[in-house]
Amino acid sequence: MRAQFVLSEIGVGLRRNLTMTFAVVISVALSLALFGGALLMREQVGTMKDYWYDKVNVSIFLCNKNDATTSPQCTKGAVTAEQKKQIEADLDKMGVVDQIHYESAEQAYKHYKDQYGDTPIAATITPDQMQESFRVKLHDPEKYDVVATAFAGRAGVQSVQDQRNILQNLFDLMNSMNIAAIAVMVLMLIIALLLIVNTVRVSAFSRRRETGIMRLVGASNFYIQMPFIMEAAFAGLLGGVLAVVMLLVGRYFLIDNGLALADKMQLVNFIGWDAVLTKLPLVLAIGLLLPALAALVTLRKYLKV
Repeated sequence: MRAQFVLSEIGVGLRRNLTMTFAVVISVALSLALFGGALLMREQVGTMKDYWYDKVNVSIFLCNKNDATTSPQCTKGAVTAEQKKQIEADLDKMGVVDQIHYESAEQAYKHYKDQYGDTPIAATITPDQMQESFRVKLHDPEKYDVVATAFAGRAGVQSVQDQRNILQNLFDLMNSMNIAAIAVMVLMLIIALLLIVNTVRVSAFSRRRETGIMRLVGASNFYIQMPFIMEAAFAGLLGGVLAVVMLLVGRYFLIDNGLALADKMQLVNFIGWDAVLTKLPLVLAIGLLLPALAALVTLRKYLKV
């Protein structure tokens, strides 16, 4: 009987403040969708880093005859056969090195033609202008500095490049987008909490007579406050469900169908459905608990029982 009374009070409260309840649901949904999106963006960046960092190399470019006249690092002339052997031997001795691949100037020229053969500048490049290089794969890509320190400035070495730097700008952009999404999420969440506080205040004021009577007949504080708390929790739960739907539709539309980024950007390792599904319980839990806690705090101040 008590449960039936509490449920009926929840229904009455929601109907009395229908527009405000709708505003709470939408605000909570948007903020939680941004929260879930920020979590997924962070996981996407981590997935891409794991995928690409495992594939990038440290490139040691060797001096050629052209560099000897144009590059300050190659004033001693083009790399010699002895210097190449010594560089490869030193790389073999380094514990951080996993694999070593030597690329000749002819191979570099062929790769360049394969990639840029249709561009006007490709016709001006000749094989002797290409640099020999060692492509070094590390056990831990973060240990780039060990290789750079050992070989930068050495005779015959024009430069040592970490291919991670090529990807870092993309990761920085994605992290900036993630921070922006979190900032908007916090703003929307504050708006949602203010709406919840106002809704609870209005609901408590409109039912002050009923709560007074319940107090006179000996109802406990928890029993009197429960309908208000559950109203806020129910509205938050609806917002959480809506946010879950938005995240699922967003993942399906952006990656699998609609824009189909997975097909158009095959070099990008996108997060799977498992990553999305593991975040949904957290989104629902926050949608349920946060409004309930906000309502409880508000009732302590505005519902004197």
